[in-house]
Amino acid sequence: MEADLKKKAATITEKVQKICKNKSLDDVNVEVMEGDPRNVICDAVDKHHATIVVMGSHGYGVVKRAVLGSVSDYCAHHAHCSVMIVKKPKQKS
Repeated sequence: MEADLKKKAATITEKVQKICKNKSLDDVNVEVMEGDPRNVICDAVDKHHATIVVMGSHGYGVVKRAVLGSVSDYCAHHAHCSVMIVKKPKQKS
């Protein structure tokens, strides 16, 4: 299972690097880290002296968010930089 996760991480890393190159973004570091996402993201902010973190939101309701916790909410309160939370667009009916 761990080998499969590492293979998926490598595939995603390559895809991100290709997108950045196509957009002429040369100063981009791509790093795969393990652990609780809340702590890993906040530690990466400190390590890289980030000025902003842009992250998505699953759009869970109040109950699910209370039970599962919200990574974006945690980072918004604990990261030592600005945090932009991008919500998933609503589906048009």
